[in-house]
Amino acid sequence: MTTASRSTVSRAEATGRAGHVADVESLRADFPILERTINGQPLVYLDNAATTQKPRPVIEAVRWYYEETNANVHRAVHTLSQQATAAYEGARAKVQRFLNAAESREIIYVRGTTEAINLVAHSFARPRLRPGDEVLISAMEHHSNIVPWQIVTAERGATLRVIPMDRSGDLLLDRYVDLLTDRTRLVSLVHVSNSLGTVNPVAEMIRQAKARGIPVLLDGAQAVAHHRVDVQSLGCDFYACSSHKMFGPTGIGALYGRAELLEEMPPFQGGGDMIRSVTFEQTTYAVLPHKFEAGTPHIAGAVGLGAAIDYLMALDRDSLERHEADVVDYAVERLRAEPGVRLIGCPTRRTGAVSFVMDCAHAHDVGTIVDQAGVAIRTGHHCTQPVMDFFGVPATARASFAFYNTRSDVDALVSALARVRKVFA
Repeated sequence: MTTASRSTVSRAEATGRAGHVADVESLRADFPILERTINGQPLVYLDNAATTQKPRPVIEAVRWYYEETNANVHRAVHTLSQQATAAYEGARAKVQRFLNAAESREIIYVRGTTEAINLVAHSFARPRLRPGDEVLISAMEHHSNIVPWQIVTAERGATLRVIPMDRSGDLLLDRYVDLLTDRTRLVSLVHVSNSLGTVNPVAEMIRQAKARGIPVLLDGAQAVAHHRVDVQSLGCDFYACSSHKMFGPTGIGALYGRAELLEEMPPFQGGGDMIRSVTFEQTTYAVLPHKFEAGTPHIAGAVGLGAAIDYLMALDRDSLERHEADVVDYAVERLRAEPGVRLIGCPTRRTGAVSFVMDCAHAHDVGTIVDQAGVAIRTGHHCTQPVMDFFGVPATARASFAFYNTRSDVDALVSALARVRKVFA
């Protein structure tokens, strides 16, 4: 993968070596879409919690695969297949290092965080749940970490319990401890809330669950782009993430699972490439990780994910975390000072996202009008309808950030909100 690998260095590698606060303007130049204009205005992209933009090295890596190495993996001895397999499995090893998993066989390719959670729900939880058992989630979960548990608990006669939160958007940890009982079979918890930006104290919550021998799954979709994740240090049993939330392609993600648990779990899907042998009488399954990867995979997506990890790991991530924190704090400060704007949630620790409503307009109208100024935000319930119900709002406007955002992007948003007030005055 020489061409793609060479392209991954560039500004990111230089910034990483510099060891100081990143030159964000230089990094922005790695993202071609940020050069676009929308409605005659420079694009201000503040919808990163929905999907992040892709740097040139990722785009080039995907193009490299299709132009130079397009072939199916694991199934042929010819050169293209061997090269494609090397790139595909090489990307798995990059995910392993990125999450600090102990072995690459602990990394399962999936379509994204949603599929990863469903895999754990159906292959890990379902066979273990009995009537009266409990699965514990939180009040701020994405629908992807609610619906799969509703399905399997209803099927198995188990109960879904919910860790409550306060009006700030922080989980009530004393209630969490009370909810951990001898009936709890799994805790499935969002690492960072996509609608509130809350960073949950997952290390402590995992420690408390593990003290009772309860396994823990983390939904890391919103965490991996903003913070380093070390699954061994956290002590979680499963960790789910999506490529497109961390500057990689859509349609692919990864599930980390402790090898001893994955070994015990039955396959999630059946088909090609997940078998060792097949007869009409019996099938034996492939070893990890292939047991969970039926069918032709998203090879180009894996190659792009690997390039995204190369790009991220070459950055000075400590500096970029500080930069992001500054931009988010500035957004909170500016929005809080705006007439008619009310923030939804004020968590103790926040990253990535700020949700708000305006007294004069529905969130969808806010999003439509600010788009006319070239500002892209997300409006709606953000696949967290229980969160909206808790705060008594039908929807919010959400500005969400990545390291390529700046204070001037926040200023552009606030200026666009003035247009909203003018329209609805």
